[in-house]
Amino acid sequence: MTEEQLELEKPAFAAGKSASQPSVLTKLSLAEPIDLIALGFGSGLAPKAPGTFGTLAALPLVALMNVLTWPWYLMWTVIAFVLGVYICERAANKLGVHDHPAIVWDEFVGLMIAGIGLPLGLFWILLAFAAFRFFDILKPWPISFLDKRVAGGLGIMVDDVAAGFFALGVVQGTHFAVNSLDRSISLF
Repeated sequence: MTEEQLELEKPAFAAGKSASQPSVLTKLSLAEPIDLIALGFGSGLAPKAPGTFGTLAALPLVALMNVLTWPWYLMWTVIAFVLGVYICERAANKLGVHDHPAIVWDEFVGLMIAGIGLPLGLFWILLAFAAFRFFDILKPWPISFLDKRVAGGLGIMVDDVAAGFFALGVVQGTHFAVNSLDRSISLF
């Protein structure tokens, strides 16, 4: 990737550009509902680590969704994904950059997936957050493959969905291990 392409990938404010140069908000509007969602309700406008701030902004939503029964939780997650494909593609087209860092709805959906069947408690939601960010940033295979090979709105969403499933495995695996250890200790 050339230096010019890397600069295009950064939000204008993160790239150190002056206010006279185009920024995200010259092409997207927080007053427009679809843009507001794409920008994670404004969290994607963070000058550094917008993906992390987007994921932080998703924490209350995932915590609230956690009171839903599984079928409802899954239904809303699928709806968020399907709408996200459209929302993210539309925002990327308006910005002229595929998977612009300010577009963070994909982080919301990734954390929703990491939160499927989340045990109650602050530890578990923080583990889901940390595991999701770990896999989203590191992008081990096949996440990296999906990130590079799938285009459009689906391409923006799919790597975060995969990172969400990896994080879900960590959370549920940890929960299983803790429960197994707890049962083993209580036998004595």
